[in-house]
Amino acid sequence: MVRTIVLGLSALALTACATTVPADRTVAVTGSIAYRERIALPPTAQIEVRLDDVSLADAPARNMATQSFAAEGKQVPFAFSLTVDRADIDPRHSYAVAARITDADGTLLFITDTRNSVAFDERSVIDLGLLKLVKTN
Repeated sequence: MVRTIVLGLSALALTACATTVPADRTVAVTGSIAYRERIALPPTAQIEVRLDDVSLADAPARNMATQSFAAEGKQVPFAFSLTVDRADIDPRHSYAVAARITDADGTLLFITDTRNSVAFDERSVIDLGLLKLVKTN
């Protein structure tokens, strides 16, 4: 009987080893967006933050992740979190985050005008800090 218990516990231990959760395969790119102007956003404003593969200069960027949401009367800064599968990241490629704020009719109000590069490494969360948007004309 003792032998049966020991064998059962050994099998349970081996099963536990076989079902361990693999290492986290996702990476979160986080930060917030804001602009300098003291202008309130309309309550219908829409925010979009994108993580793109910007490796090819003569081709459109390939979107890796997007977060879109309505301002719902809130004002900047807005936090964002973009999640991508680590398997989709090519270490030879370049990645960047871009953000934009539009009105409900699609009129562009604010946009990032500088490249916000993302350097992927072993971290599971990459915080870009505050990204600044500029007002469009």
